[in-house]
Amino acid sequence: MAERKGGSSMKRILALLLALLLLPTLAMAETTFDGAVVAGDAVSVTAPFGGTVSAFSLRAGSKISSGAPVATIGTTKVYAPADGTVAGVFAQEGDAVESVQARWGAVMYIMPTNKFTITADIEKAYNSSETKYVNIGETVYIACSTGSDHTATGIVTGASGNTYTVETTSGTLMMEETVNIYRSADHASTSRIGRGSVGRTQEIAVGGSGSILRLHVKDGDTVERGQLLFETVTGTLDGLFATGNEIRSDVSGVVATVNTSAGATVNKGDTLLTVYTMDTLQIEISVNEYDLSAISEGDTVNITFNYDPDRPTQLTGTVSMISHLSTSQDSEASYLAYVDFTPDDNVRIGMTAVVTTIDEDKESFGE
Repeated sequence: MAERKGGSSMKRILALLLALLLLPTLAMAETTFDGAVVAGDAVSVTAPFGGTVSAFSLRAGSKISSGAPVATIGTTKVYAPADGTVAGVFAQEGDAVESVQARWGAVMYIMPTNKFTITADIEKAYNSSETKYVNIGETVYIACSTGSDHTATGIVTGASGNTYTVETTSGTLMMEETVNIYRSADHASTSRIGRGSVGRTQEIAVGGSGSILRLHVKDGDTVERGQLLFETVTGTLDGLFATGNEIRSDVSGVVATVNTSAGATVNKGDTLLTVYTMDTLQIEISVNEYDLSAISEGDTVNITFNYDPDRPTQLTGTVSMISHLSTSQDSEASYLAYVDFTPDDNVRIGMTAVVTTIDEDKESFGE
């Protein structure tokens, strides 16, 4: 019995010694690599339409969220050329101006407040050299030639040979009636410069170029000379739609490059900036050829960030790729490897990190 007890004790001692011998080997199975945070391919943020950049303040390295403003594009503003009433608005926001004009002749028309135009000649003018020579731009006074009390004031808008045109600025006339035209307000016969027929003043066609971003008037609106009618940008609008002249990012991440500035001219499709998206961040490590056996694609690894020495940040990641091309220039080959991970808000591109392989055998032994 004593011999059997001694043998059992010896076995326990040998097992303990064997375990102690295995511990250094298991500890050595964990391999660490120094690495840094890198980003994948940058995503381009492009201009949905063209124009002059009126506001832009982003820099490379800025953090940006999806939906955040990137740039403001200045618009081309089209104003009313005369007082009148908006008539025949043939365009909608998003329409290409050239297409509208090709079909309708203009984006919209303005019916002038001065709605009568008189086509006249000097045949019935008082017989003098002064009354038979009509000047463009002179103010004239108009009276019906048939005894009606219709009168008006106008301005000569064109003259050629013996004929000229007058556009009324005030007063009441009737279409197609015959009127005498005078230089004096009292309609003195010696100031008569001719006779003409009343017609309508041609509506003013209002056009432009590019695509309509905003319409500020509608059919039937009364406008004053210089009032804003609509705004355009260059290029065509996708889906014939735009929310405004402020361009917003459609991705979140870190600005990689900036390709424009305030005052620059951009065209539709131009890249305004590029963005590293956070879901493309990886840890890049260099693996010596002697450590290739310690790490494989698909391995789960521990990642340690020491940007706060008092509270290191621990994350896990997965080895996504180990290059088959050496990056080393000396006798010992080394290979770049990349670790996918989910960064927190404190992780920045370029930060250093320590990547440690996880030894599953050690975990099993510990269990």
